[in-house]
Amino acid sequence: MSSYVGVVVSDQELQSHFTQVELRSLKSKFVSARTQSGRVTVGDLPSIFKGLKAFNELFDENEIKAILAESHDNMDQEIDFEGFLRAHMNLHARATAKEGGPKSSSSFLKAATTTVHHAINESERASYVQHINGYLAEDKFLKQFLPIDPASDQLFDLAKDGVLLCKLINVAVPGTIDERAINTKKVLNPWERNENHTLALNSAKAIGCTVVNIGTQDLVEGRPHLVLGLISQIIKIQMLADLNLKKTPQLLELLEDDKDVEELISLPPEKVLLKWMNFHLKKAGYEKQVTNFSSDVKDGEAYAVLLNALAPELAGPAIAANDPTERAKVILEQAEKLDCKTYLTPKDIVEGSPNLNLAFVAQIFQHRNGLNADTTKTSYAEMMTDDDQTSREERCFRMWINSLGIATHVNNLFEDIRNGWVLLEVLDKVSPGSVNWKQATKPPIQMPFRKVENCNQVIKIGKELNFSLVNVAGNDIVQGNKKLLLAFLWQLMRFTMLQLLKNLRSHSQGKEITDADILNWANNKVKKAKRTSQMDSFKDKNLSNGIFFLDLLTAVEPRVVNWSLVTKGETDEDKKMNATYIISVARKLGCSIYLLPEDIIEVNQKMILILTASIMYWSLQKHYETITPEATSPEAGENQTNTDLANEVSDLAIDDNTAS
Repeated sequence: MSSYVGVVVSDQELQSHFTQVELRSLKSKFVSARTQSGRVTVGDLPSIFKGLKAFNELFDENEIKAILAESHDNMDQEIDFEGFLRAHMNLHARATAKEGGPKSSSSFLKAATTTVHHAINESERASYVQHINGYLAEDKFLKQFLPIDPASDQLFDLAKDGVLLCKLINVAVPGTIDERAINTKKVLNPWERNENHTLALNSAKAIGCTVVNIGTQDLVEGRPHLVLGLISQIIKIQMLADLNLKKTPQLLELLEDDKDVEELISLPPEKVLLKWMNFHLKKAGYEKQVTNFSSDVKDGEAYAVLLNALAPELAGPAIAANDPTERAKVILEQAEKLDCKTYLTPKDIVEGSPNLNLAFVAQIFQHRNGLNADTTKTSYAEMMTDDDQTSREERCFRMWINSLGIATHVNNLFEDIRNGWVLLEVLDKVSPGSVNWKQATKPPIQMPFRKVENCNQVIKIGKELNFSLVNVAGNDIVQGNKKLLLAFLWQLMRFTMLQLLKNLRSHSQGKEITDADILNWANNKVKKAKRTSQMDSFKDKNLSNGIFFLDLLTAVEPRVVNWSLVTKGETDEDKKMNATYIISVARKLGCSIYLLPEDIIEVNQKMILILTASIMYWSLQKHYETITPEATSPEAGENQTNTDLANEVSDLAIDDNTAS
């Protein structure tokens, strides 16, 4: 575990405008330029800033130079790192103005984790604190610190040790983190705090949170806007967990035609929630359609009709109230009778707070969805769900894609990638410049042939990257062939991993890596650590007990495994305990992995490769960092692509024969 404490700027106000991820990238750019010429001047900045993704499409070098000249008379003037940051801030403000102001996202899953907007919504903070106080009140460790006072900064102080975020992730998706891997004591040293935050961030990515622009040091510092942004995503995932056919097959009742089931599957959970709400409103004779959780619910009328329809025995006079605030009060009183945890106030309803209103409707859905359990439709819904292994692979690739920080959030992998756009976004991320965007069509796409065009370009790029795509055409992707889609995504992930490892090793021997190299590396690492287990292949059934991976983790970082918690792995329950512990320890170490305990227990060949290579990549990266000064590596911040991806995925190359 690293004792690295981040990039520190003497001007704290200036530092507060950047995350640690951004600071490390910009510091790398600055030091690289200074190393090349001995100093950095104002005149050097246009070419440096032009190379940054945030600016390269908005300004040319002459425009950047003109902007800099407004505040610098002498272009030969030498500047330090803080001056570099201030120049970047100034240009960023111009870029924001040029684009028409900061763009807001309608998706709560893309909650703000950037430094563009720092305002804290006090109502949301109070709501999240109430949620934490309720769900974690009986936690053996945290109850000594609860309840949190929403009017203070106690939430951010408590988040600095990382325990709170880990526990909250387990509330949202139970079993994600093996709590034996969390460092829990009143006073943690810097290494232990860093471990907890690394575990929290990697686990958050594994449940679907977007954390591209946030690092462990940002959490150690308890930055309010970043902490709240992450907490809001975790809570939303919990609130919307049941809004899918697998968990709630009764949702098929929302469809007028069974042919629309694919559309329902492809909808993000918040859209399903709106569809459910409008379904009941229409049945109750309400003529308006609710299209958002803000302006359309501000007057409270839709809520009043919905609650009266779902719970006629509790029907209240809310609809008759003339004053929206009074109506909102009655609505919340009625919801409490349904045991809904009302984390919002009448003011939040009247002001149209989108996040809190969404959470409120999700609470109503959880307690009384008003849908009938039609056995015929339930059976049909079960037929529409995938087998366990396909479902796990779909989840793995979906979480991986979402972790890359592309513009589109994937909700249902098999449906969302059929128009080709998401695949083009991923290809552009992992192989910059490979996509011809002039020949691509952005969703929504009405004409089927446009989808085929997108997918044809996907196949073309895949072939250029040496993917195995014999007799595969763009239309096969459009048709949604699951086996083909999984095979393509595996090759795409493999390419990404290979490139990352190749980039890392280019600083040493530059040798290509094969699956045999990974196998040999792992066995040699374990042997040198004087551990006794070995791995015959990535299909070795003995791997199911987890002992080899615990040996490997110990070999790369001796203090990371607590062997008193390890079982012999002889029973199914013992294997499950070891597998869960392995995943959490690997994430705590710094590996971004998306497999599940079942993948280890069943020795899923592809996922075993990913796990082994992830540990290998972390170990090689750690070794490289110990012999190379952090600040002098220009690669560390190269347009954020390699660094971001290195934090998102594991790294390996495999034989086609092994992966098939």
